[in-house]
Amino acid sequence: QVQLVESGGGSVTAGGSLRLSCLVSGRQYTTPCMAWFRQLPGKEREGVAAIDFYGNTAYTDSVKGRFTISQENEKKTLILQMDNVQPEDTAMYFCALASDINRIASMPPIRYFPYWGQGIQVTVSS
Repeated sequence: QVQLVESGGGSVTAGGSLRLSCLVSGRQYTTPCMAWFRQLPGKEREGVAAIDFYGNTAYTDSVKGRFTISQENEKKTLILQMDNVQPEDTAMYFCALASDINRIASMPPIRYFPYWGQGIQVTVSS
């Protein structure tokens, strides 16, 4: 099994920055793909950013140029650096891991991610 634990959420004013972290532990896969998703109450969970084992990244259009996904600590920590955040970025953010995605050229569909963190709230005020 894989355990994912998010941290770093909270409240911020529009134009500010937040840094989300996700600690990965448990079973290790050869070429995992990791991603951040977000969800508003009553809405479907949407992909925000993803990074594959080789460092290729993908972002949803609304966050391109503002958010950066990366990995630290020998890929045991997933990072989402959120800059110039906007009120529409307000959501519950989830860390996710897929075990069988090789290289990515775009945001992988949610159905490929069987492992999830518990989620962390990000609130952006105007």
